[in-house]
Amino acid sequence: MKIIVGLGNPGKQFESTRHNIGFHVIDELSSRLNIPLTQSKFNGMYGISHVGTEKVMLLKPLTYMNLSGECIVPMMDYFEVEDDQIVVIYDDLDLQVGKLRLRQKGSAGGHNGIKSIIQHLGTQEFNRIRIGVDRPKNGMKVPDYVLSRFSDDEKTEMEQAVKKSADACEDWLLKSFLEVMNTYNGA
Repeated sequence: MKIIVGLGNPGKQFESTRHNIGFHVIDELSSRLNIPLTQSKFNGMYGISHVGTEKVMLLKPLTYMNLSGECIVPMMDYFEVEDDQIVVIYDDLDLQVGKLRLRQKGSAGGHNGIKSIIQHLGTQEFNRIRIGVDRPKNGMKVPDYVLSRFSDDEKTEMEQAVKKSADACEDWLLKSFLEVMNTYNGA
């Protein structure tokens, strides 16, 4: 089984914020792959189905961003999923808006959701898709910025980034993550 995790915060007030871009990718995949997120366990909403011969879980942790590992790791343990069989999708302040960067390992880079996953998983070695949201301007504080909505100018770029991230996830169901990385990091 492969688990595709989108990070975000539950609740209407967070729906269209920068921090919830991972949830948007899961919504896109849910629609594309016809995998509704109708089940819950370990404080996460998920759906499981087969895509070709691959068993796939789409997962949204509902723990709030900073506690994401509290949902993901028990889910991995319960379904006996190895570290290299997950991909985590999240927002990244160090990439320009809409830019993707795929990695197989690395530090949290200041992202509290990733810090939580690393802490609970006990390793930095897991697949990730980082989606650029850029850094705040005009002296805005980072917590306020990541919980803000995209400007009209940014929305088109972010919609394309969501689609491209979903494409990368679909490719990962057929290829190694390294092959997917080589394709999407060069684009």
